[in-house]
Amino acid sequence: MDKNIELSQHYKLIEQAIQYIEANVQRQPELEEIASAIGLSEYHFQRMFTNWTGISPKRFMQFLTKEHAKQLLSQSENLLETTHKIGLSSLGRLHDLFVNTEAVTPGEYKTGGAGLAIRYGIHPSPFGKCLIATTERGICNLSFVDVSEGRAIDNLAADWKQAKMIEDYKSTAPLVTRIFSAPKPDSAYEQTNQRLSLHLRGTNFQIKVWEALLNIPSGALITYEHIASYIGNPKAVRAVGSAVGHNPIAYLIPCHRVIRKSGDFGNYLYGPARKKLMLAQEFISSGD
Repeated sequence: MDKNIELSQHYKLIEQAIQYIEANVQRQPELEEIASAIGLSEYHFQRMFTNWTGISPKRFMQFLTKEHAKQLLSQSENLLETTHKIGLSSLGRLHDLFVNTEAVTPGEYKTGGAGLAIRYGIHPSPFGKCLIATTERGICNLSFVDVSEGRAIDNLAADWKQAKMIEDYKSTAPLVTRIFSAPKPDSAYEQTNQRLSLHLRGTNFQIKVWEALLNIPSGALITYEHIASYIGNPKAVRAVGSAVGHNPIAYLIPCHRVIRKSGDFGNYLYGPARKKLMLAQEFISSGD
C-alpha cells in the first residue's frame, strides 16, 4: 500500500486521539483510555500512533506544550532576519524542498485567471485527503478536504472564477508524493535544482506575508507580530493574521508555524488538531 494512503487512512483516528487527550489533559488519561475512546485496543493504538508519528503518544504531546512553544519562539526571535541575510528571501526551504514563487499579474488578478488552465486532483496525504491544483506556472492551491470533495472543488473554482478547471489526477499525484515524501537534504539533490514553483493569487500585502512565511524553517515558530515587523509594517498585526488565514497553499506556505505570542497555538483553517500534528511532526524531524 502507498505510504500516503496508509497515513491518510490513519489520520482521522490520530486526530480524534489528540482531541481526546487535549479535552482531558488535566486528568492525563492513560493509553488504554485514549485507545478505547477512538475504538481501538491499546496495542493497535500504540502501534498505529508510533507508525504515524515515529514516537509514543506521551512523547508526542510533550512537543505541544505552551512552554515548548515559548522556548521555540525565543529561539526564533531573529529567524526571519537571518534567513533574509543569507539569501533565502526569494527561495523558501521546507522539508528539504526548494520553493520558487511567482505572483499573478495585475491583469490576471483582476480577471480571475481568465485564459489560465488549472489542473487539479484530490489525493491521500499524511494529514488526510488534500486537494492540489496547478497552473502551467506552478502550484496555485493546496488544501485539506474535510468537507465534501465537491465543495472543495467549488471553493477552488470560486478563487479562480474565469480559469478553466481540468480534473487531472495523473499529473497532480506525483506532486503530492513529492511534497509529503521529501528526500533528505544533500548537495547532489540541491544541485539538480529541482524546485517547486508556486503561482500565487493575492494582493501585494498578502503575497508579502506568504513569502515571509516561506522563510520559517521546519521546526521553528513565529508570531504574527514578528511577521508584521519583518515586512516593515509593525502595526499591521491584524492584517497579517487575515493574510495568514487566507493562505491558498497550505503546508507548503507554512502558516501552521505562526502562533500567538502567549505560546497558544491558535486557530487553523483546517482545524487546530491538524496544525498541532504538523508542528509536532516537524519538531520530531528537526530533532528539537
